Amino acid sequence: MRRKTMDFTLFCVALLLLATAFPVDSCPPSDRAALLSFRAALHEPYLGIFNSWTGADCCRNWYGVSCDAETRHVADINLRGESEDPIFERAKRPGYMTGTISPAICRLKRLTSLTVADWKGITGEIPSCITTIPFLRVLDLIGNRLSGEIPANIGKLHRLTVLNVADNLIMGEIPRSLTNLSNLMHLDMRNNRISGPLPRDFGKLRMLSRALLSGNRITGSIPDSVSDIYRLADLDLSYNQLSGPIPVSLGKMAVLATLNLDSNKISGPIPQTLINSAVSNLNLSRNALQGAIPDVFGPRSYFTALDLSYNGLRGPVPRSISSASFIGHMDLSHNHLCGRIPGGPPFDHLEASSFMYNDCLCGKPLKDC
Repeated sequence: MRRKTMDFTLFCVALLLLATAFPVDSCPPSDRAALLSFRAALHEPYLGIFNSWTGADCCRNWYGVSCDAETRHVADINLRGESEDPIFERAKRPGYMTGTISPAICRLKRLTSLTVADWKGITGEIPSCITTIPFLRVLDLIGNRLSGEIPANIGKLHRLTVLNVADNLIMGEIPRSLTNLSNLMHLDMRNNRISGPLPRDFGKLRMLSRALLSGNRITGSIPDSVSDIYRLADLDLSYNQLSGPIPVSLGKMAVLATLNLDSNKISGPIPQTLINSAVSNLNLSRNALQGAIPDVFGPRSYFTALDLSYNGLRGPVPRSISSASFIGHMDLSHNHLCGRIPGGPPFDHLEASSFMYNDCLCGKPLKDC
């Protein structure tokens, strides 16, 4: 009997020691191991942000790491190379980090947010296994030197709301599966080397509010399906190699406020629908647009900026522009416009540079007719 009592006592002591070694309120050892493998692939020489990654509990005071309050699994990794955090103020410099993003990050199966942004020196590819993190909502890798392609199965991340890979060296085409990201609200792929066309079914991204894809090598035409994205407020496709006409349906979108299509090879006329639309910042400059500027301006025409410069537009400057409710900046230079520039607002506050290098425009602010 005494032997059984002693065995039971030893068992209880062993359980107590085990509980002390791995407290229930600390992160799982597997998560800690994954973080340390992730850290081992990176080198940050100036700020010492990884100096705090010590101890058994990665949920406690590990810089940039947050855990789920109930499960204690790692939920967020937020490492930004540009921040107002005191660690940057003390160093009096932005961050710089080299190395690669280790596939070990994919072992954090409860991760909801991964931000490794603006470190300028991180290279390599986005690990393809990133698409196996089922709860990932935010993937922000802006401002590094990542190369390779966007993982082909990116569309498996059904909970993803933010995808930001801007300012990298990513190449290849936009994966077809990307349009399966039905909860995506913010897409930023600016300033990479992405080529090929926009997916024809781009309009499946119904929750999207910002689509920023400027500064790439995207070809083909603008899909008509874009107008199906009823929440889209900001569309930037500038500095690509897009061709074909501007879809008339873009001017019928309820909340589209900014439309930047400048520096492409877009041809055809300017859709009349864009003149009386929700768009207030419209840049169609440096394309191959033809025909006349639609003479349909009215009270619904409100432009903080309207840039139609460097195209092949002909005919007169529309008199109906005077009927617009507001035009802040307007540039019609470098076209083939001809005739007298109308008087009154907004023409009386525009400079000569807004009308220069046309065929035969005259009147204020240019020379008299």
